[in-house]
Amino acid sequence: MGARLPAIAALLTAGAVVVSGCGTQATQRTPSWSPGKALAASERPAAAGALAGPAVTADPVVAPRKTLKLGTKGKSVQWVQRRLTELGYRPGKADGRYGGTTLTAVWAFQKVNGIKPSSTIASRTWDALESPQAPKVLVKNGKATRAEVNLTKQIMVLYVDGQAKLITHVSSGSNVPYCETATWQGKRQRFCGSASTPTGNYKTTWRASGWHKSYLGELYNPIFFNGGIAFHGALSVPLYPASHGCVRMPMNVAQVLPGMLGKGVPVHVRGKFKRV
Repeated sequence: MGARLPAIAALLTAGAVVVSGCGTQATQRTPSWSPGKALAASERPAAAGALAGPAVTADPVVAPRKTLKLGTKGKSVQWVQRRLTELGYRPGKADGRYGGTTLTAVWAFQKVNGIKPSSTIASRTWDALESPQAPKVLVKNGKATRAEVNLTKQIMVLYVDGQAKLITHVSSGSNVPYCETATWQGKRQRFCGSASTPTGNYKTTWRASGWHKSYLGELYNPIFFNGGIAFHGALSVPLYPASHGCVRMPMNVAQVLPGMLGKGVPVHVRGKFKRV
């Protein structure tokens, strides 16, 4: 990376626009949106509240313990999908098909439980599904309703009334300096930045519905919380930081998040991703 910095500096002095985040300034427009209200009881994951404290169940959870791989179909996959939904993850419809949507939920669950993310569901993941850990609380004295982004584990947890209601795999800023040329507001311009997701305490501000075009790409259902940095859905959410600074999340999560995360909600970003 060090070899690239002089070239980046030269571009900056040559009239390139310095940007941060995903390439959209929060002051550019006011979208037609009103903050989402709290979900009705029927819309909430059945057992997500169990993550806020010790689970109390009448009978022990018994997993099917059949090794599952991406593309597997059947009742064992359906069991995993239902179990993850109960715990606050978003594996998609419980249709018994182990596809990409279920995979990202499995990754999130594995990361929370200290398991190296993998598409294979084997003994360690089955053990954790029977006796799951709660996500590590990043802000112990935070408000009951808040979002916490763990850059180290690349997950986001949304707490509602003190309970972990949504846990998802994310991909944050790559921390690799960039310069890209794009047509923006009728002009061919060059944009440069550090592709970082800064740690700190913020609040959700404005948002847009559907695909929102910026000078660094398109964001699905973006919810901004730090200038041009937002939570948003993306077609690619890899197992490493890859964005320009925004917090990418799976498309199915981005579809439901606006109804759960209102305006002015605290967002806490902590940690640092270590590449191996």
